[in-house]
Amino acid sequence: MSQPLVLPHDPDLAAPPEGWTATALPALEDAGATEALAHALAPVLRAGDTILLQGQLGAGKSHFARTLIRALMGPEGERAEIPSPTFTLVQAYDSAAGEIWHADLYRMGDPQELVELGLDAAMEEAICLIEWPDRIAPDWPQEAICLRLERVPGAAEARGATLLAPAGSDLARRCLAAMAVA
Repeated sequence: MSQPLVLPHDPDLAAPPEGWTATALPALEDAGATEALAHALAPVLRAGDTILLQGQLGAGKSHFARTLIRALMGPEGERAEIPSPTFTLVQAYDSAAGEIWHADLYRMGDPQELVELGLDAAMEEAICLIEWPDRIAPDWPQEAICLRLERVPGAAEARGATLLAPAGSDLARRCLAAMAVA
């Protein structure tokens, strides 16, 4: 039986909710590897899927989100401007896979704002990418998964990546299967 993965302690990052598991992913050696991960996951995402993106400033959350959004948008996404939702809190996009919501909760003061923004409903109907899920911890959506990105000490561009998910998550299973064949 495998031992549970122990996440490095970072007081600024919320621990996953009870019952969630952690799976170490291959290191992302550079921005290209982060882009490859986003491209591998795009085909398995569907309406109602939510990916929480966790990590410190500069960990690569926005880069991953932009690449994933462009991949989901198809050929027209290659040139699409994908601004950060830091000040608007949410940006929405159309794609063949359905609507995509990209949220940045860094400036959010109260978890009730999720309802006011319509993000709670979007998580049921759209593909949602949510940066800074720590702002709503420990109330992470049980249908979501979390991709934690962390800088690797001594490596300027490399990132460690961990997939956090509720035990038995179908979304985690689909994502891990997509990464295995990528």
